[in-house]
Amino acid sequence: MDKLKAGGSSRQVLIRYRNAVLLGCTALVALSPLSVRAQDAASQAGGTVLETITVDGTGTAGDNDSKSIVASSTTGAGKMATDILDTPASVSVITSKEVQERGADSIEQVVQYTSGVVTDFYGSDDRYDYFKIRGFYPFTYRDGLMLGRSWGGVLEEPYAFERIEVLKGASSTGFGVSDPGGAVNYVTKTPKSGRFGEVYATGGSFDHKETGFDFGDNITEDDTLSYRLTGKVQRSEGEYDYSQDDENFIMGGLTWRPSDATSLSFVFDHLDKDGTPSNGGHPLGTDLDRDSFFGDPDYNYLTANRNTYSLLFDHDFGSGLTMNASARYSKSSSGFGYAYLSGLDTASGPTYASRYYFGDDSADEDLVVDAHLQYDTSFDLVDSQTLVGVEFGKHESDTKNYWEVAPSVDWTNPGSSGGPVYATGPYSSTISDQNTKALYLQQNLTFNDRLTATVGLRNDWLDLEETNRIAGTTASADYSELTKRLGLSYKLTSELATYVSYAESIAPPSTGTEPTTGKQYEVGIKYKPDAFPALFTASVYDLTMQNITTYDAPTYLPMTVDKIRHRGLDLEAKAEVTDNVELIAAYSYIDSKIIEPGGTYDGNSFSQVPEHMASIWGNYTLKGNGTRGDMTFGLGARYIGPYYFNNENTQKSDGAVVFDAAFTYAIKENTTFQVNASNLFDEKHLAHSDGGALFYNPGRAIYATLRQTW
Repeated sequence: MDKLKAGGSSRQVLIRYRNAVLLGCTALVALSPLSVRAQDAASQAGGTVLETITVDGTGTAGDNDSKSIVASSTTGAGKMATDILDTPASVSVITSKEVQERGADSIEQVVQYTSGVVTDFYGSDDRYDYFKIRGFYPFTYRDGLMLGRSWGGVLEEPYAFERIEVLKGASSTGFGVSDPGGAVNYVTKTPKSGRFGEVYATGGSFDHKETGFDFGDNITEDDTLSYRLTGKVQRSEGEYDYSQDDENFIMGGLTWRPSDATSLSFVFDHLDKDGTPSNGGHPLGTDLDRDSFFGDPDYNYLTANRNTYSLLFDHDFGSGLTMNASARYSKSSSGFGYAYLSGLDTASGPTYASRYYFGDDSADEDLVVDAHLQYDTSFDLVDSQTLVGVEFGKHESDTKNYWEVAPSVDWTNPGSSGGPVYATGPYSSTISDQNTKALYLQQNLTFNDRLTATVGLRNDWLDLEETNRIAGTTASADYSELTKRLGLSYKLTSELATYVSYAESIAPPSTGTEPTTGKQYEVGIKYKPDAFPALFTASVYDLTMQNITTYDAPTYLPMTVDKIRHRGLDLEAKAEVTDNVELIAAYSYIDSKIIEPGGTYDGNSFSQVPEHMASIWGNYTLKGNGTRGDMTFGLGARYIGPYYFNNENTQKSDGAVVFDAAFTYAIKENTTFQVNASNLFDEKHLAHSDGGALFYNPGRAIYATLRQTW
């Protein structure tokens, strides 16, 4: 993750003064009971009495994610809230303020300025959140509870989250099963103590219309009961013909604080998406406009309907002992269907492309429960944090897949193609039941406030059963897997720390195959200056995925592959340099190698892993002068280096630079007008080709937002 010094005595005095104010505010945030509310003075008994003033702290461990792009603490490396400077791992936090400033409206856009993360490598394929961390698809979690792989999962709504925590590298001891590249933890917006809110309306490219709200208040005068209501309604098209991108999202939460030591939150959210999955790709050998559509308008859907119920409980027993418990139940149905190009059909004519229909319909039901105790104590010059927990999960899914030959299409006259020929039945129909249990331990020992030793142990028990309804067979399997994490972090000064770590991962198998494992060695350094809010990080790592026992997605590698090895470097900076200058920067290098002695892929690079990536985003605020409000100018650039489309390494992309921009004007107090542009100069490059079609990166999109806060 990630964090100047100016010359001149007057400048230093100003910095010291500002730091004193900031530290004072930070202390208030950390120690006061959660809300800032200055109310009118009331006169009583001949005197003037000011009603209670409280300070609101949101985010994790005192961070205020709606006010700053720099986070100081995280649970991203495990279930224990830890100062990022002391965490012996690479963790990037994208706060809700950063998400809003950049106008990120998908998870891919949220994480695309994060080191080690590559996005947009499937172009106009919009079925999933396509991104990789250190070269591998991540598993995702919400409030520390498993959601699943980003590949194949529901498109998450960023507006639901206070922050997104990106942990890089093997991480199974933190949250559970995952691939070795990393994991993402979404932190849900929960009720605050005190009145707050916003409402906004957005319009722009592709007939985009959107409105949203996020507000809450205390229900009781003594702050013991609070509520929060968050929602979004969107009606839009995509950048290609016959497209749709509609969404209804509503989330409501209640928090009960019967005492300063206890908090119980209940959150319900409903997500309903109705869109389209893809334009089907572009014909090989062509360079047509992005808005071209070569699929089938009558078989072109991407839907998701999910209800989620969450409980979050915290209790402080005193004397350093606390308890946290959380549970989530969700039920969803999702699916897609579309026609995609699969090559050239020269038998039908020189401008004909062959096509296939492909569809998927799924119903899922999930229950996850986690509970842990944490004990903090000190003796002599040693501070100790011990966390012990248990987790239980139950996942049931019913999935049907469809595939059929579709009529070829003449790309010079798509409307003349033959009528639809849909599959009469699924080629795959599977019922899966997964029961998981876990026991985990995390231990931090800090010596003399400088050296922190971290140990993590977790054992996962996986009970799997899979029924193939077409074959009429049922298979089951049981696994018990232990993963470990060891780390040392040393503060060279109060602002500068270095660390070394070893971590393991375990990915859940399907019945009949063994779990895929991962290992990572990492060394890094972090700088968090006192002079201004910032975090600068650098890390080098050696990461392997091993025991690959299936050809299935998302690796598409044969069982003869011994391992995939990634060695790399991540650099990242997030800084609020002055009151009106913000900076986000990242660079990543990955040396990717598939190791298959004597095999086809030996020495090749893993697909969709660029060797070099870099990005930078800057905000400059021109302060208002009384007649006009503040104006903030934002500009970003993202470089994506060349990468191979397939593991055979027969097709490769070109490197490209994409620019993004933002402008915000404070019309009056609490009212802003914002314009965001992604791919500002409409740069076009080939993001993916599967050998049968071409897929380009997303084109330019411009949106304007009017926002009212209170």
